Amino acid sequence: MAEQDLLARTAIHGVADSAFAHVTDVFAENFSARGDVGASLAIVRDGALVVDLWGGSLDAAGTRPWTRNAVVNVWSTTKAVNALCFAMLVDRGQASYADPVARWWPEFAAGGKGDITIAQLLSHQAGLCSFAEPAVIEDYYDQPSAAARFAAQTPFWPPGSRSGYHAISIGTLANELFHRIEGRTLGTFIAEELAGPFGLDLTLGLPVSEEARRAEMIAPPELTTSNMTTDLNPSQVAAYLNPVVEPLLPNTAAWRACEIPSANGFSNARSLARLFGALAADGALDGRRIIGRTALAEATTERIAGVDEVLGVPARWGAGFLLNTDGLYGPEEQAYGHSGWGGSFVVVDPRQRMSIAYTMNRMGTDLIGDPRDVAIIAAAYESSR
Repeated sequence: MAEQDLLARTAIHGVADSAFAHVTDVFAENFSARGDVGASLAIVRDGALVVDLWGGSLDAAGTRPWTRNAVVNVWSTTKAVNALCFAMLVDRGQASYADPVARWWPEFAAGGKGDITIAQLLSHQAGLCSFAEPAVIEDYYDQPSAAARFAAQTPFWPPGSRSGYHAISIGTLANELFHRIEGRTLGTFIAEELAGPFGLDLTLGLPVSEEARRAEMIAPPELTTSNMTTDLNPSQVAAYLNPVVEPLLPNTAAWRACEIPSANGFSNARSLARLFGALAADGALDGRRIIGRTALAEATTERIAGVDEVLGVPARWGAGFLLNTDGLYGPEEQAYGHSGWGGSFVVVDPRQRMSIAYTMNRMGTDLIGDPRDVAIIAAAYESSR
C-alpha cells in the first residue's frame, strides 16, 4: 500500500490497496453526494489492513480536521464488542450460553425470569427492552441502580417467545451479568484485554484526556425518538420513549463520563476492523489468540429470527451479534456484525476472511439501509472478488 492524499477538496486521507481503489472512490462520494461531514473507513482481509481511510471534519463548522486517530461515539456498533467479550468468557470456560442468567445474578429471577439463558438475554429475547416505570436518560448513568430495576422487573413479553431490540437496556443487563461472572465491568475488560494489549482506540465512554480527538455528533432535527408516531406497541413505547434518547447526547460530558455498553462506545474504523478482522480469520490479532473457533461458532449461531418486536423489521440474532438479514451485510449469508444508530457499522465475513468498519459523525435517518453503508459494503465485495 502507498500513502495517498485523496481528493484534497474533501480532505480525505489514508492508505488503500490498489485492489480496493473503488472503495476509496465510494468513500469520497459519501462526502460529495451522501452528506458525510467526518468519517473513517477500514477493511481487513486475511489479517491485513487493506483499506484505512479517514477524512472530513470533527465538527459541523469544519474547523477541526478528522485526524488519523480521531474517535467518535459509534452507538450500537458497541454491541458487537460486547458480544465478543461474552464469547471470550465462553471460550475461557467461565460461562456457557445455556446458563440461566439467574445462576450468576440471583435477583434477576424475579418476575418470572428465572429460566432466561445468557443466549436469550444477548439475543434480545428477555422482554426487558426498557424500563417499565417512568425513566429519564440519567437513570442509565448509574448502571448498578438501573440493573437492579431490571432485575426486579416483569418482562414485556414471555421470554423466549420473540426478540425485541433492547437498544439501551441490553448494555446495562450485559454489564451487570458480565461483572458477576468475570469480576470486571465490560469497560474495564475491554480496556485490559482488548484496547490496551492491541493498541486499539476503543473505550466505553471517553476519558477527558482524549477530548481533543473526539468528533462532534451531528444530527438532522428530525432524528429524535421523541418525534416518533403514536402508533407503537407497548414494547416500542418503552424502548423508544422511556426514556427518550437524543442523538446529540454524545456531545454532553455526562454521557461520556459513564459507561453504557450498548451505546456509548468510542472508536474508529481502523480499530474496529482490526479487532473484528481477527474473528474473520483465525481468531488471532497481531499473532495473539483472542477467541477459538468453537466459541465463535456458538456466538454466531442463530438464536431467533423473525420480525423484531421493537424494530418492526426482520432480524436474525446470534448471541449478541446481528446476523446478515436480507443482504444487510452484503451477499454472504454467513456475515454478521452490528450497526449503530445513524450509520456506523462493523461487518465480519468469515468466508471472505474480511471485516469492514465505518464510523462517522453525521447521523443518517435510515433505520436500515443507510445509503453510505450500502455503497461501502457493495464496493468492498466488488473489490474482494
